[in-house]
Parts: sequence; C-alpha cells; structure tokens
Amino acid sequence: MDWNLILIGPPGAGKGTQAVRLRDELGLVHLSTGDLLRDHMARATELGARVKRFMDSGRLVPDALVTELLLSELPASGFLLDGFPRTPAQADALAAADDVTAVVLLDVPDAAVIDRLAGRGREDDRAEIVAERLRVYHEQTEPLVDYYAALGLLRRVDGSGSTDEVFVAVLDALGAVPA
Repeated sequence: MDWNLILIGPPGAGKGTQAVRLRDELGLVHLSTGDLLRDHMARATELGARVKRFMDSGRLVPDALVTELLLSELPASGFLLDGFPRTPAQADALAAADDVTAVVLLDVPDAAVIDRLAGRGREDDRAEIVAERLRVYHEQTEPLVDYYAALGLLRRVDGSGSTDEVFVAVLDALGAVPA
C-alpha cells in the first residue's frame, strides 16, 4: 500500500522516533515540521528568524507560514508527516493538497511527556516552555483527534511503552506487516 501518513500527539510523545522507524519500514518520505523549521533557523534565513521567535516562546508558528513551508516539500504520495498538521486549519489545507490514508495518534499522558522532555536537554524543552507547549497542544492540536476520527482515519496507539512496543502497536494499528 502507498501510505500517506500523519503522526500526531503531544510534544515528546515519540513522533520523531517512530517516524524514522516507519519511514524505513514502509519506504516513505518523512517530513518533520520541527526539522524543517529548525533547518531554516540554523540557516539564519528571514523565515528562520520569524520561526525562532515563535518556537522560543513555546507558541505554534502561524498556520500560513508552516503550511506554505510544508506543502512546498510534500511529495505526490508515499509520505509520513510528523508535526503537521497541528491545527484544523492546517488539516484543511493538507486535505485540499493531498489524500491522507491514516493518522496515528501517539497517546501519552502529560506527566510522561514532561518526564521524557526533561531528559532531552534541548533549548525548547525547559520546564516553562514544555508547559506552554502542552497547553498549546491541548488547545490547538488535540481537536485533530476528533477531526480525523470523524473521517475514519484515526488510529489511536498507547505511546507510553518502549520504543519497540510502540512501533509494533503502530504497525498493528495500520495493519502493516513488518518487513
């Protein structure tokens, strides 16, 4: 099957880790919004400077900016999105551009997210930034659970297990047979 997948879940749920494994297992192009945004910041582009102001404060980068960036990188098929869409407006823009075959929610309780992120040591994983990122996730991204469930695309996976356990659960939820 030619998958067009989306991984959603709170910050620190393991989306990036599972995305790499799914990319390799299913032969998909992996687009991480966070990686694309950090790449622009590292290159010190005008876009990168705008992005940095939002990320440093824990706020989401505006829909129009993220959507333009991601859709310019989106292949025709065989993709895995990590960190996009984050809002219903972004989901609408993606739906207009391409067909999504499944959305995997990595469901992780807030307390586990905080524990995971505290150990990564990234600048945007400071306690006050994590608290803001979780607040923003619950307010702006969590509505995508109902959005994609209503379309019959949502696959809910307990993301609190080990990396291997979660990976097997994701493949099972997709009905994908490991290579």
